[in-house]
Amino acid sequence: MHGNHEAFLERVSMGLGFYYLLLTSMNWIASLYLWRGNSRNYRLFGMEVPNYIVWLVVGGGFLIISPIAMMGSPPEFAHGIKEVVNSLSGPVTLTVGSLGAMWLLYVGRVWWTQPPIAWSLFNLSLLAMGLAMADSNFFEIVGKPDNVPIVGLVFLLGFFNWLATYKAVINDERRKQGLPPVEKTDDEKVLVWPDLVYTEMICMVAMTAFMLVWALALQAPLEEPASSVKTPNPSKAPWYFLGLQEMLVYYDPWYAGVVLPSIVLVGLMAIPFLDFNKSGNGYYTIDERKFSYIVFQLGFLELWVVLIILGTFLRGPNWNFFGPFEYWDAHKVLAQNNVDLSQYFWNGLLNRSMPKAPLGSNAGIEILYILYRESPGILAVLGYLILLPPIMAATIFRSFYGKMGFVRYMIMSYLLLLMISLPLKMVLRWTVNLKYIISIPEYFLNF
Repeated sequence: MHGNHEAFLERVSMGLGFYYLLLTSMNWIASLYLWRGNSRNYRLFGMEVPNYIVWLVVGGGFLIISPIAMMGSPPEFAHGIKEVVNSLSGPVTLTVGSLGAMWLLYVGRVWWTQPPIAWSLFNLSLLAMGLAMADSNFFEIVGKPDNVPIVGLVFLLGFFNWLATYKAVINDERRKQGLPPVEKTDDEKVLVWPDLVYTEMICMVAMTAFMLVWALALQAPLEEPASSVKTPNPSKAPWYFLGLQEMLVYYDPWYAGVVLPSIVLVGLMAIPFLDFNKSGNGYYTIDERKFSYIVFQLGFLELWVVLIILGTFLRGPNWNFFGPFEYWDAHKVLAQNNVDLSQYFWNGLLNRSMPKAPLGSNAGIEILYILYRESPGILAVLGYLILLPPIMAATIFRSFYGKMGFVRYMIMSYLLLLMISLPLKMVLRWTVNLKYIISIPEYFLNF
């Protein structure tokens, strides 16, 4: 990745030039659409400016950048900005920052779902992508044939998240005005034949053509035959399993690879049983299903999508963290002295050795000593799973407990606490180097 920067720019300049031409076309098509049917004025710098003029000018700006990029001088982020981005791409800031970003998106959904604002944010994200791709280290990551579809999926995820939130905001506003949801105003039935079949056939033909062009334009040759003496570094699972692979860093394999996925499946099956709110069936809404919306966003975006992004773009050789603009150095060594909670308690807090059964003790005595040794972690886990549910039932989830009853509420609270335990454990690992809360390697039981 260190390579000659000038040679790298010469290699990618033509592609970046066409990239900015694509952004130009995108904004000019939007401008034409607004001019022909949805013309409004924006108030900019104290003046009323037609919206199509604004996006015409934005497209013109990208048009100016395009030949500059083609001539081998594409604009890029300043070195200082890259250093800041690299420093903010650590696991703790990424986890906590993504939680804060989701909260801001929830609170400010009425503002950012407005089409002009959303389109502006989309343009800024594409501009940032173009500026970042002028860096060789960043380009080597996102330009891999395996990673290009993931980049596209990230943008598609943002679009569909905006679309669903936008429709929900409209319906919530209509509800405040005493009007039915938009979906209720169009109850016209559509026939499977020919309407649906024709639509599916057109989509199938279009996607087939798209995949043919993709396969011709983006070369993805087979790698060398697999060998047990020469493994890739880093060795990564397919993108849809990277979330599970990342969980293995923080939990024992039996828990991260078996228990947690099983809990996810059981939790998904339990949703119809747990859901007591009948509002929102058949239409988009957030105000009527705030708890469900927040939990889904937390579970899907934070505990799955963020882990996939983290594993795809930030996990490098030796499974170390690297910033987006950082060179993936295979010789980078990051010394981490991960410590179990029992070690923190006995060695650190009490300044004494770990309890250990006397030599020659029977199995029962050894188990008692193990339980005594791990008592801080056992008490912490029991307190988390036993004390928190009733406390939540008496405070923030009082109405939920009254409507759900004891059994449904306890299932919901346990599923919620297990969800929260993942980002909590991640933060503890990267802030205080906490390895396991309960560590019983004698019986391969670690948590």
